[in-house]
Amino acid sequence: MKIYHNNRCSKSRCGLEILKNSKQDFEVVDYIKNPLSEAEIKDLLKKLDFSPIQLVRKNEAIWKENYKGKDLSDTEIIKAMSAHPKLIERPIVVKGDKAVIGRPPENITTLLK
Repeated sequence: MKIYHNNRCSKSRCGLEILKNSKQDFEVVDYIKNPLSEAEIKDLLKKLDFSPIQLVRKNEAIWKENYKGKDLSDTEIIKAMSAHPKLIERPIVVKGDKAVIGRPPENITTLLK
């Protein structure tokens, strides 16, 4: 299992606690310090069964100032998330070929079963 984590986010910290309490092995990926490549984002989108815009945090200042209201292709949205990792919803927990966004944190427990 893997959690894409931002320590500054309370929901992400909560997701990390759920994984720690599960006693299952997992890896923590600090995607803010180690931004995801476009290929990694595409892989996550497939596991989440999301379109790129569904993974964007639309209330982030970066989004509002640079992208909001523009007609962006999926490729352009993925490039934006790779360039600005704060735009990616969090936390994301991956187990095998499935992934969930930990908002609400209870979503994570569905993967643990």
